Amino acid sequence: MSAVPRSGKPVGRFRRMFDRLSSSQEDLESEELREDAAIAGCTRIGDCQDRQIVTVTGTLRTVTLRPRAGVPALEAELFDGSAALDVVWLGRRSIVGIEPGRKLIASGRISMSRGRRVLFNPKYELRPLGRE
Repeated sequence: MSAVPRSGKPVGRFRRMFDRLSSSQEDLESEELREDAAIAGCTRIGDCQDRQIVTVTGTLRTVTLRPRAGVPALEAELFDGSAALDVVWLGRRSIVGIEPGRKLIASGRISMSRGRRVLFNPKYELRPLGRE
């Protein structure tokens, strides 16, 4: 019995329950993050192109202080279930509320750096902690 729904047939309650029980915790979290992005009306990170202005949402996986050309830079990895994005605040050593596990919405222009999507100095909105 496969976890992939059969084409042309509606997915029943039993099939959904079986799929959830047979999925890993990481798969379930990724699915939930993709649903959150769709509900918020944000672009999926996996669909973002270079130089595109986007609004994305997800969970911060890591937050590090990594100087760039001698200037402090706070870097965070944002994951939305489809792909990851580096969010960089130049000239900042820390920002209250920016910590691993926190959900946020970020807006700005995507750029590519070393094959990874990067969002420099984005406008951002921290999601309430009570929703998690």
